[in-house]
This record gives sequence, C-alpha cells and structure tokens, in this order.
Amino acid sequence: MSAHVHLCLVLHNHQPIGNFDGVFEQAYQDSYLPFLEVFEPYEQLQISLHTSGPLMLWLAERHPEYLDRLRLLVEAGRVEIIGGPQYEPILTMLPSRDRVGQIESYSRWLERHLGATPKGMWMPERVWESSLTSDIVDAGISYTVLDDYHFRAAGLRTEEMTGFFMTEDDGRLLRIFPGSEHLRYTIPFQPVEATIKHCREVAEKTPGAVLTFGDDGEKFGTWPDTKVHVYERGWLRGLFDALTENSSWLHTVTLNEAIDRTPSRGKVYLPDCSYREMTEWSLPTKAQQTLDHVTHEMESDPHWKDLKNFVRGGYWRNFKRKYEETNEMYARMMHVSRRVADAEAAGVDSGQLAVIRDHLYRGQCNCPYWHGAFGGIYLPHLRNAIYEHLITADNLLAQLTGEFNDTAVTATNDDYNFDGVQEVRLSNDKLCAWVQPGRGGRIYELDVRKISHNLLATLQRRPESYHQKVLAGPNAAGDDVASIHDRVVFKQADLDKRLQYDRYARKSLMDHFYDNDAGMESVWRGEAMERGDFVELPFKTKLRRGGDRVQVQMRREGNAWGIPIVLTKAITLVAGSETMEVTYLLENLPQDRDLHFGVEMNFAGLPAGADDRYFSDENGQRLGQLGETLDLQDATGLGLSDRWLGIDVSLKLDRPSGIWAFPIETVSQSEAGFELVHQSVCVQPHWLVRGDSEGRWHVTIEMSAACEQNAETVDQEQVIQL
Repeated sequence: MSAHVHLCLVLHNHQPIGNFDGVFEQAYQDSYLPFLEVFEPYEQLQISLHTSGPLMLWLAERHPEYLDRLRLLVEAGRVEIIGGPQYEPILTMLPSRDRVGQIESYSRWLERHLGATPKGMWMPERVWESSLTSDIVDAGISYTVLDDYHFRAAGLRTEEMTGFFMTEDDGRLLRIFPGSEHLRYTIPFQPVEATIKHCREVAEKTPGAVLTFGDDGEKFGTWPDTKVHVYERGWLRGLFDALTENSSWLHTVTLNEAIDRTPSRGKVYLPDCSYREMTEWSLPTKAQQTLDHVTHEMESDPHWKDLKNFVRGGYWRNFKRKYEETNEMYARMMHVSRRVADAEAAGVDSGQLAVIRDHLYRGQCNCPYWHGAFGGIYLPHLRNAIYEHLITADNLLAQLTGEFNDTAVTATNDDYNFDGVQEVRLSNDKLCAWVQPGRGGRIYELDVRKISHNLLATLQRRPESYHQKVLAGPNAAGDDVASIHDRVVFKQADLDKRLQYDRYARKSLMDHFYDNDAGMESVWRGEAMERGDFVELPFKTKLRRGGDRVQVQMRREGNAWGIPIVLTKAITLVAGSETMEVTYLLENLPQDRDLHFGVEMNFAGLPAGADDRYFSDENGQRLGQLGETLDLQDATGLGLSDRWLGIDVSLKLDRPSGIWAFPIETVSQSEAGFELVHQSVCVQPHWLVRGDSEGRWHVTIEMSAACEQNAETVDQEQVIQL
C-alpha cells in the first residue's frame, strides 16, 4: 500500500453565554470570517466545523450572511457541521434528561437553519466519562472527538492512535476520534512544514492512517498575536497550499468521510478524563504545583517517555470542590432542572416550558464553572449571566405555579447545595435568600428577582498555581507566536503587589470579632486576626412562618477571646417587600470592656470604575465610585447604586456604627495574560460592643434592593408569547 494518510481538521468555534457583544464581534472579524474567506477558494479541502449554540445564535442575528456562505459550503460537501449540546455545557455535570435535551435541541436548530443533520458532536472541553455514551447515542449522535491523552491514559500507544475507535455503554456504540496533541501544538504555532512532516512520517509508518486535529477556531486570529501570524503573514494560506500540493497522499477529509473510508481501530474504554491541561487545572493548587514540579524533574529520566502516559492530573468534577462558587452555581442549576422536570411531569404546557427550559440550558454554559488558561469563573459577567438565566427560569416557573405574587412568602429547608447539611430558602416576589446555618449562618445567594440578579455571585480570593509566575514578573512573547499556555504577559503593572487571599468565602452576614484597634486596611488585606468562632461554625436553627412573613432564627453558643458568647441572628422577609430585616442579639457580653464586632456583607455585579456605580450616605449624598474605599464613622446607613443594572442597595442601621467598604479584586489568568478583576464590594458595619446590665447588645439592619420602574419581570402574558 502506498504511503498516504487522512487528515481531519475539526474546528471548534465558541463564545460563552454572557460574553460582551464586542468580544463576539472582534472574534468574528479576527477569526471566523477570515478563516472562511481563506478556506473558500481551496475547493479540494474539507473540514468539520463545530460552532457552539451561543455563537451560532449571535451569528444568525448579527451576521446572517456568514450562515448563508456556510450553508453553501455544507451543500457543496466541503464543510461537515458538527453538533453537540446547544449551550456548550460540560455534559458530566448535567442530569441525563438535560444532556439528551441539549443535544437534540441543537441538532434541530442546525437542521432548520443550515440543512445539516449532525452525526458527530463536539465534546465540550473534552470532558469524558463512559456513562455519557448511552445518552449521546440516544440523542442521535454517532461519533465524537476526544484527545489522544484520553487514549494514552487507557494504555494505548501513540502509534496505535491512527484512526477512530468504538466504545460502548449499556449496549450503545459510539465512535471516538483521538485528537492529536502534537498537532494542537504545531497548528498554527510551528511552521507549516512541521505539520506536513509529521503527516508524512505517519503515512510512511501506517499507510491509510487517520490523523485528527481538533481545537479552538479562535487560535486562528483571536488568540494573542495569531491574527498577524495566521492571516497577515499568511500561515493559514500556506497550510492550505501545502495540503493541496500534497493531496495525492495527504487527504483532507471530514470525520464522517473518514468513517466511510477507513475501518475502526477496535474497541476501547476510556477513563474519566479531559485534555491534559484541564486535568492539571482541576487539581487543588498545591497538588497542581507538585505535579508540575515532579513532571519537570522527571523529564530527563529515561523512563519518563513511557511513564508519563500513566501520570495525569485530576477530575473535572473536582472544580466543584476547588471553587465553592462553582458548586453553588451547579446546585442552583440542578434545583431549576428538577423544578422543570417536575413541571413537565405535572403536565405544564410544553410551549411555556420550552422557554423556561431554554433559560435553564443557557444557565448550563460551561465557561464560568471552571478555570484554567481562560478567565472562566474569574469573569463576573459570565457568572452573572448564568445566574440571570437560572433566576429567570425560576421566576417563570413560579409564575406558572401561582407562587409569584405580592402576597406569597415562603420558607423552606433542604440540602440545596449537596453538602450533607440543610440550607434555608426565604423567598417572596422581590427577593430570594439562600442561607447556610451550618456555615456561620451566612447568606450565600441573594436574588433580586425583578432583574434576575444574584447579589452574592461573589468570588473568594485564593492562591492559584500561576501566581508563582505573577510573583516572578512578566516576560515578552518575542517575535514568535506562542500558545496561550506558554505566555506570561501582564495586562496591568504591579500585579504581584495586588495578590491577596481570603480565609473565608465572600458572602453576607459573616460575623467577625477583631482586635479593638483593627483598621480597615488590615481587614481589607486579610491580615486582621479572627478572635471569635462564629464565621464558619454551625448555628442552631428555627424556621418561623406567620401571616405575611417568614423568619429564620439562628443561634450559636460560641466564644470570642475565650469569653463564652451567645450570638442570635434572625432574618425576616415580608410578603411583597424588597427589604430584608436582620436582627442581632449578643448575650453574655462583658460589661467592663469593649469587644470589636463586625458584620460582613458582600455585593457582586456592581462594578468599579464608572460614575454611574457609586456609594451614597443615608442622606443620599454621593461618596464615590464603588471601586473606592470608605472608612465611615458614626454612620446609620450606606447605599450602593448601579444605574446600568437599575438597582439601589441600601443598608439602614438602628444604631450608629463604623462602616468599612472596599473592593474585592483578584489577579487571574486569561488567554491575553494576567489581569486584575473587580469581583465585588465588601461592606462591614462594625461596633465596639459592651454588654448592658444583662450582658446584652443588639442591632437591627435593614437591607433593601430597590429596582427602577423600567426593570420589569416577565409577566404571564410574555411567557406565552415567548
């Protein structure tokens, strides 16, 4: 047999739910459009193309001419459309019903708009578990692409991965192509000749082999420095020229055609896995650093070439452990998913449920649920978008079931976040507060239902493995284009001085006892000593329901400075009210000395650096932008306003206090480099408290979230129209 090889070029184009319109447009102009323009004249070449649902919907609205051109290429047999779950979720985090539903939904959309019935699908982030097989097949999919890393973890050698394999679950068969990590790193970062040489070597060793390149389309123009390299310097045109010139032995084909032309390489069962970098990112930070250190130490060992196939990182699901905020989003999504399933079982109209289910599916988009070389969970606008869709779905369900009116108020308890401990949910038609009595009695989610916004979509500042690079300082990329995994670029100066870490999550009603002379600076930097044991430890809980109100009362017998103190706090929500009342009672306080007591609250989604996002005092006088710091004395209130969101958050205190307010900012990694990101605003009323004649001290805090009149919820009539 003459030396020849089949090459499958599989592109994955994606923009997440909630990304800025300008980012979509820039990626279109830098990557998606120029790639198509370069590709169209090369009539001998074929590719398999996956475009995620969020991006495809944007293209259909903003650039329908792109879809027209794409449809012509589909009809000509030059582009194979690859399907997948509609809004690019990690499939392993979804219940089976949503996995199948998302895949089927997107397949129907592609059939309607591009005339293509997908047989193959893109596996989001190539996160794989064997149990996915049956759901994928049941959704009408025959094949997918993973990484050769998955196959090596199953014990296969590189020379064996020259085609597609079969896998099975519950009697369903699925074909899987191993995407080449070698090609991922040569395309487009190495000269074209490197790719052709690699294909030639495989063709000579294994005539008739299938090589698969599967990776992000954004690396062709959107990733840093690639636009000049790929288009202006002609790298992509050079690749297509070389593929055309060598077409006698190098056959560029679609995945579907590769299946028609070549036999299966046999059956394989792959371990739970993702691409190599993702397995590393999912590890706890110290374990990630250890793996990186050991890997570098072992590279010179003669046995490393054989051993490295069996050394891998962690498991995607552990992002829910590494980032508590990921688990909170996941648990909220699962709560909505269960409610949708219950509504369907109860016979709710399918047309109305379709709208709600679409919001649920959008809230499953994977990007803010994890973090690696991309911003992921560190990008507030992506977290906010997830909550916006999940809260909207919840609101619409409440309307359909008659729970959404100004006379309804509920208090329920369940293990809402899957930690084995009961949480409490207080809800009316204005607010929904999710409380963790077992974690210091804190509020971990606070939904302003009128604008579908979670004021506690916050993020804790925590160490990351790449912070070692931040401390080492930036380096230049040089003249050569580099993969985003190899770049060390600072988007702001002095980021090494902005690294700060939190001992606790950034939530609300977190109760601190500080040294009496502790100031805002030490609290802001996390250097103030914690003298009490109330922040994280459990409270005993009672739920009270009566008339037009509900209340959760939490009590803890703890201590501060070794002094036994009883702290009781109660959260009360009244039907139809946009105000939540919080009362504190401290008992067994000394009467001969002051104790420094503070109540921490955090507010997310209220960005810094804009004049229409500002603080104000109890008289309405502006005190500066939300990114500034405040150290108020004898204050009885504070307001936080965001005119873009149309919300005014206010705190009113029935006794004067000091109030600290400061921004919470993280130093995080993105494809463009390291950057400072505003995550939330921390507000802490604090007092020097002393017991009265009975050793008691109390305060009442009213927290309100008022929305402008034009910020309206979706009413029942709108649900039907949608």
